[in-house]
Amino acid sequence: MALPTLVIGNKVYSSWSLRPWLLMKHAGIAFEEVRIPLYGPDSQARITAFSAAGKVPVLVDGDLRIWDSLAICEYLAERFPERAGWPRELAARALARSASAEMHSGFFALRSELAFNAREARSGVIPSEAARTEIARVVSLWGECRARYGSGGPWLFGAFCPADAMYAPVALRFLTYGVELPPAAAAYAAAVRAHPAVEAWIRDARAEPERLEKFERGHAA
Repeated sequence: MALPTLVIGNKVYSSWSLRPWLLMKHAGIAFEEVRIPLYGPDSQARITAFSAAGKVPVLVDGDLRIWDSLAICEYLAERFPERAGWPRELAARALARSASAEMHSGFFALRSELAFNAREARSGVIPSEAARTEIARVVSLWGECRARYGSGGPWLFGAFCPADAMYAPVALRFLTYGVELPPAAAAYAAAVRAHPAVEAWIRDARAEPERLEKFERGHAA
């Protein structure tokens, strides 16, 4: 049986691609990786060949095409509940899903002003009041998850789950831009950065030849 295929964008810039990629790597789910550099002359045609939505990531599993990071994470959680699933406890699972949905649909100022860049540290970016408010919300949310359900390990709910995959790019953004964090949030961001799969992603990102100035200037990916 053929392995599933995960179609991703540039590892330097595509935070949405990182999310399901990290969940699959952490869970030990074997897959083929197809990287399509974004904004090239044939990028859109190549992506559309996998999904009519025309965006990455896309997971191809047999006849199925699953697009959108959160939808892919949900699919993986259903297929591999022991390795990639949500917390087992109902209340914890509800909080994990709520936190993931909030990440998926919000934090626009944070994402725009602190553009994802896995290649290098950035300096001189001063977040706006809106971005600072969103940073404080992330820190508060991480603290709530860790305080209520994180005693079993270093992750938001103790064991790694889709919520950690959804927030991993945010943790990396904080590190990239030197955002000052309270000790608990800083420890969580450090755990994300130390994950072997995250290290591999960053290593690959630094080896990519593409440099897209529109993202280097601070637009979200």
